[in-house]
Amino acid sequence: MRQTWRWFGPKDLASTDDMMQAGVEGVVSALHHVPTGAVWTPEEIAARQDLIARMKDGTPSTLKWEVVESLPVSEDIKKQKGDWRAHIENWKASMINLHRAGLDVICYNFMPVLDWTRTDLAWRLPNGATCMRFDFIDFAAFDLYILERPGAVGEYPGPVAEAAERRFAGMDDDARRAVTTNVAFGLPGAASTMTLADIRAHLAEYGAISAETLRRHLVDFLAEVTPLAQKLGMRLCCHPDDPPFSLLGLPRIMSTEVDYRAVLDAVDLPANGVTFCTGSFGARADNDCPAMMRRLGPRVHFIHLRNVRREGTALRDSFHEAEHLGGDTDMVAVIAAILAEERRRRTEGRQDCSIPFRPDHGQDILDDLGRKGQPGYPTIGRLKGLAELRGIMTALDHPLVTGANAFP
Repeated sequence: MRQTWRWFGPKDLASTDDMMQAGVEGVVSALHHVPTGAVWTPEEIAARQDLIARMKDGTPSTLKWEVVESLPVSEDIKKQKGDWRAHIENWKASMINLHRAGLDVICYNFMPVLDWTRTDLAWRLPNGATCMRFDFIDFAAFDLYILERPGAVGEYPGPVAEAAERRFAGMDDDARRAVTTNVAFGLPGAASTMTLADIRAHLAEYGAISAETLRRHLVDFLAEVTPLAQKLGMRLCCHPDDPPFSLLGLPRIMSTEVDYRAVLDAVDLPANGVTFCTGSFGARADNDCPAMMRRLGPRVHFIHLRNVRREGTALRDSFHEAEHLGGDTDMVAVIAAILAEERRRRTEGRQDCSIPFRPDHGQDILDDLGRKGQPGYPTIGRLKGLAELRGIMTALDHPLVTGANAFP
């Protein structure tokens, strides 16, 4: 398992020095300042590589940009409207430029309108730490009474709708503004967030797009870009929906193993793969993460290890970001499945036998509190998570555990 760290570029409060001291082996980054749909030029790619290659005093860092997260897929591509064909050609041109720069793993997602969605970006835990949280009642209150989406009332169970009405009535103006800002926060690192008018406009255009249609659009996109990736020796990996269930009446098509299998089979090339995110998958009780890793393993090109604590039993329910070893997903079993897949790849002679992963998200602890870093990406909280994950990796791969040097 290759240890990587997500870095948002020069505005990130975590520096290259911090990543070096964390002991990571590679960097996950993206050109968030480039408009979605535009080509990532060789000059912009090289500039980001140069920043990663140097510490603050100019000393070589030994780190390299190894995984792209994300090369965004435009709303035009998802809807097959407007400039979608030009955007696909630009995506392919960006792929070629990234490959020429030595980057061969590209993470992307196909979530319509909103990227990951939370209602609270700094929810206080009993120990004083903070984390991101998705409160289903708050989200319903936003949908029903702030966004005022037509037809939304009938999409919520009666008790949820009633609770949302009470919750909204108890919110002051600041609370209503906060939940709106949090829901529309957008892609971390992006230059801007969406307004309510932006969201309403996108929802209107998605009105006639069913889950089947959106899946077909994803397959059409992959049919265009995956053969090129295969030819170049690149690996594309789709990130699951977060949360892994429908929001705002929008279709969500990458939430379960069945969803992934349909897309992997439709474009059946090794380059078409999975970003295996235990946090996104783990927000649904019917997703068995260790078993999914074992079955999808051959097509897993990138891994996010994080944990969530589900707060209810419904398919759509509240959850919050837990400690990496403290949520509902059995992280030890997941890492055991990853290591088994890597051993299998080595026996096959695959060059990608060390799968890149990163400690995803994390709770704000110690000096993270008040630092105002990227929500969900605290330096110390992620470092704590990486240390815990690193301990499991080391233990499970130790000769005393694998049997190579058993106790007498």
